[in-house]
Amino acid sequence: MKISFLIPPVVYPKKIAAERTAGCTTIVYPMPNIYELTVAAVLEEDGYDIRYQDFILNNRSVKDLKTFLHDDDSDVYAIWSVNLSMQNDLTVSQWITATHPQALILHLGPAPTLYAAQFLQSPNDIVVRGEPELTVREFCQRFAQQQDYRQIRGISLLDDAGKVQNNPPRELLKDLDSLPFPARHLIDRQAFSNPKLKRTPYTTMLTSRNCPFQCIYCVPSSLTFARELETKAHTGRKPFISKRSPEDVVAEIEQLAAEGYRAIGFVDDNFIITEARLRPIAAALKKHGIVWGCQARADAITENIAALLHESDCRYVDLGVESFNDEILRYIKKNLTREQIINAIQLLNKYKVPVKLNILIGSSPLETKETIRETLELAIRLKADQVMLNIVAPFPGTEFYDLAKQNGWIVGGDYVPTDVQHNSILSYPNLTQSEMEKLLFRYNLRFFFRPRFVWSHLKRFSSLSEFWRAVKALKNKLTRRRR
Repeated sequence: MKISFLIPPVVYPKKIAAERTAGCTTIVYPMPNIYELTVAAVLEEDGYDIRYQDFILNNRSVKDLKTFLHDDDSDVYAIWSVNLSMQNDLTVSQWITATHPQALILHLGPAPTLYAAQFLQSPNDIVVRGEPELTVREFCQRFAQQQDYRQIRGISLLDDAGKVQNNPPRELLKDLDSLPFPARHLIDRQAFSNPKLKRTPYTTMLTSRNCPFQCIYCVPSSLTFARELETKAHTGRKPFISKRSPEDVVAEIEQLAAEGYRAIGFVDDNFIITEARLRPIAAALKKHGIVWGCQARADAITENIAALLHESDCRYVDLGVESFNDEILRYIKKNLTREQIINAIQLLNKYKVPVKLNILIGSSPLETKETIRETLELAIRLKADQVMLNIVAPFPGTEFYDLAKQNGWIVGGDYVPTDVQHNSILSYPNLTQSEMEKLLFRYNLRFFFRPRFVWSHLKRFSSLSEFWRAVKALKNKLTRRRR
């Protein structure tokens, strides 16, 4: 059986390609979708003929996609969809069905999980809700053997009457070590880079799934979002955290080193769980001279952790700060204080580990122009290496969505997919939609064009190609988008 994974081109004029790993922005710099590549690896393990077609990375057009579909003979097509890619992917699905009326289309990711009915345009469409690996494996086994797949857990489809049939959920994976490593051989590794790491070949890794904390707005990755949407819909609670063993993580690092990778970005919601777990992973990275970075909470940064990060050549720690205002931090249930965040930044600075701060404009109705200005100014005084400024979005399935809906803060009345690095669909009585967008643009310019920022980063590039990739990423970040 032949299965093709597709990352379709942008089919609508003047639209920008969605980033499908984090899932809530357009592309700043391309990242390998290891969530999708893990599903591909599972299917390769089962002996299927797997193809992976990334039309965005290779700058292939709609015409190229239609030519591919005309010439292709896959039995199943799979598309990982996020909210920002939904309209695009629904159109592509219609083209697939028109070209291959016998082929089935698997819709994976948070958008199909949230909007299952919209993705079920024909009997050919199958929505895989939540965590995909085991559901896709069972579906493909049954389909390949011409067995009935219509009752398997974790899918939505159209019944014989054309009505949406949502099957019961599938249990979440606890043993992540049972999964194969992502099928990175299916992608062009030279095409990926991370401007924070400035070294290639670069890839991403995932060592755990989900986060135990209760931030009211948070959708940290597209896999987490799909997992949370499905679990909350059936239990009303967040999903449990699944973790890979340090031994399994080290084995993947060994494989990547053998394949020549020189940089890894860990995309766990919270990579630093305990010092004991971090030590063998950091040792493996150091052993192979791999530069790396991760996402972490401020309260995970201790003196020992900061020293360990420095010793193993960690090139960035991405801290979710959102605000330095204690009242706002309490409102959004961050379970952190201004003092804890400042302490973490100072520890990382002490050990010369670059700090990236995520700052969220409009994270609560308590936000004002002044609180935003104070947060950015403090980030600069604390010598943050980089900041990521986003505008909060009321993602369905979050507590913040319910609050925004109840209080009439959503422009237009309800959520629509929005690029949080450029646009707002919120408006508070004391901070309007337009004001948030202007502040975002102004403070991005304020931070990234400081002489200290420009000079400190110029010194780190090891090649001209790495420099131009970073310039392109910055241009994508700063280009203002139409709503």
